[in-house]
Amino acid sequence: MTEHFATVTWQRGADTFARGRYSRRHQWRFDGGAEVTASASPHVVPAPWSDPAGVDPEEAYVAALSSCHMLWFLSLAAAQGFVVDRYEDAAVGHMREVAPQRLIIAQVVLRPRVAFDPAHAAAPQQVEALHHAAHERCFLANSVKTEIRIEARG
Repeated sequence: MTEHFATVTWQRGADTFARGRYSRRHQWRFDGGAEVTASASPHVVPAPWSDPAGVDPEEAYVAALSSCHMLWFLSLAAAQGFVVDRYEDAAVGHMREVAPQRLIIAQVVLRPRVAFDPAHAAAPQQVEALHHAAHERCFLANSVKTEIRIEARG
């Protein structure tokens, strides 16, 4: 079907690499030209070897699931004649240990808050149905084992 590309680049500095004392800061580049500074999570690798300002893979995972859900929600809402003025999701990923030194993001909770144009708003039951349909269609949600919950906020 389609392919999606990202280039991940890291360069060693003057650090002591062999002893694990090296920067985890790196760059993500995408085919459209976007570039993102990334790093290991400071929860996993303490500073100064991680960059708290960079996006870590765990954050990106949660954001990607949230973004996929939102894009489907907006598409489905538009197709049904609803007009969304604003969509905000305070998503959170919950990590847990499943075996010694084996962690997974076991659950992602999407907590979207949607504001509609009052003249073209969806009723609460319709919003719930839109979230359900968006979840069913999200490519990423269909691709992972992580439990994904949607807790829509008023």
